Amino acid sequence: MTSVGKCLVCLLAVALAAGEIINVPDGGRERDQHSRRGKHGVLTTAKSAATSRAQKPQALGYHERELETSYWLEQAQETLAKKLATQHNTNHAKNVIFFIGDGMSAQTVAATRMYMGNEANSLSFEHFKDFGSVRTYCVDRQVSDSSCTATAYLSGVKINYGMINIGASVRRYTCEYDRNATDIEGLLKWAQDAGKATGIITTTKITHATPAGAYANTANRYWENDVEVEANDCDPSRVEDIAEQLVGKDVAQRFNVILGGGRGNLLPEGAIDEEGHHGYRQDGKNLIEQWKNTHEPMGRSEYVWNREQLMALDASKTDYLLGLFESGHMKYNLELKDNAEAQRMEPTLEDMTRKAIEVLQKHEKGYVLFIEGGLIDVAHHDTFARLALDETAEYSKAIETARKVTSEDDTLIVVSADHAHTMTYNGYPLRGNDILGLGDISDEDDLPYTTLSYANGMSYYSTYTADNLGVREDVSKYDYTKIDQQYMAMVPLNAETHGGDDVGVWVSGPMSHLFRGVYEQNAIPYLISYVAQIGEYYDGSSSGTGVFGSVVVVVVCAIVSLTRR
Repeated sequence: MTSVGKCLVCLLAVALAAGEIINVPDGGRERDQHSRRGKHGVLTTAKSAATSRAQKPQALGYHERELETSYWLEQAQETLAKKLATQHNTNHAKNVIFFIGDGMSAQTVAATRMYMGNEANSLSFEHFKDFGSVRTYCVDRQVSDSSCTATAYLSGVKINYGMINIGASVRRYTCEYDRNATDIEGLLKWAQDAGKATGIITTTKITHATPAGAYANTANRYWENDVEVEANDCDPSRVEDIAEQLVGKDVAQRFNVILGGGRGNLLPEGAIDEEGHHGYRQDGKNLIEQWKNTHEPMGRSEYVWNREQLMALDASKTDYLLGLFESGHMKYNLELKDNAEAQRMEPTLEDMTRKAIEVLQKHEKGYVLFIEGGLIDVAHHDTFARLALDETAEYSKAIETARKVTSEDDTLIVVSADHAHTMTYNGYPLRGNDILGLGDISDEDDLPYTTLSYANGMSYYSTYTADNLGVREDVSKYDYTKIDQQYMAMVPLNAETHGGDDVGVWVSGPMSHLFRGVYEQNAIPYLISYVAQIGEYYDGSSSGTGVFGSVVVVVVCAIVSLTRR
């Protein structure tokens, strides 16, 4: 580098330290005027639409400085200066917060930036210092589900589709097998054995596949209660369902925090919960009462079922917390937004994150907290794009809060997804165009299409006409301001599927640089355990031997082998 170049980098680093950072202003949430619409919002003809391509949009949708070459050059130099000024944090982590955005594909992240106001925006975790990418396939499927991936990123082993924490040698729906030979333990158990506090949070049922990956072993992810076990011709008295494991297994009993939905799987049919819903169980077990009885002698324990109770809780006087806020999955954030009563009853993911940290942070040896933004996935399966993006924005808020109330010196925060979805961000829409509206008009059938669409799903039937499935509907007739408006799909399926894409890993805190690069999803818990000195690295071992060292050796050998070919 020339002396002039070095001076420039130094000057930029000083400017950054002084806080002189160029920001792209938030473009707001105003709906931009589509270039192909008339004054009444009706789509113009193909001829007039073509003419509009050469016209400047009424609302820019971007900052005027973006028209200047110097803006982009300065931005690139800032990025370089930041990277040159960055130093590795080589501390070991006292605390770990592991976030999973269920179904949060790269396209979902990109579209959410626009949902938040502008393509140049960033979600909170995109400001994290280090980034990697992981492969998400199962042992027996190219495209994974939430259960085999949960086993990978929580327990460090890739297994079969539809199963949780059971080795791939066992087939799905197997009622009985050699559990000593094939059951797998993972990150939360390793943390407990090292004396750390632990907790799990989700916006879905607490027995759903992702949170269940923290504590359960099951040959079918849907065995959430005894009825579902029996439906697959297994004996519920011999096959423990997921809800029973949440209350009965040692690792789950030691959770200091459990927050989410799913009361129905813990209550018998004859019981009615606080909101008037019947339980699902036919074995007569009331597992909420069982949890209370188990934890009463263990310490100061609290069960809560609404937001008011959660927020009023004295975290300093609580050792064990169970919060179940719905019979099934929790409500979407947009369902709460304009409903004061719903907001009073149901906490946000950010609320639960903050309270959990308050409960856990008093533990001298630290904690490991696992948090799922689960409704991103639920919305995508129904092709509810607006709900999926809003849940991603809420997930980002929770991560921002977690980073603000903890220290980068001693708290590792890892953010990732379990798998992708089939939603695409496509066409050539103008900057400032409504990400949830129409993107353009096809030059083949002269019909409009949305910027966001899905490869498959039930919305196929609103994408094509009932009389002729080879002809598309005029999708401009749909109301894209509705929270449950379905988006275009190409293949009819009763639910939209996952995607096989790699997913990102964003990391902040001690040894975040270890998470860089492209690797298998099952490496994540080993990286975390090395940084936190739990599992194989407990007892003060930080030599990099054991599993982590073996992984490094395998990677190096593979690289050498490839280069010799």
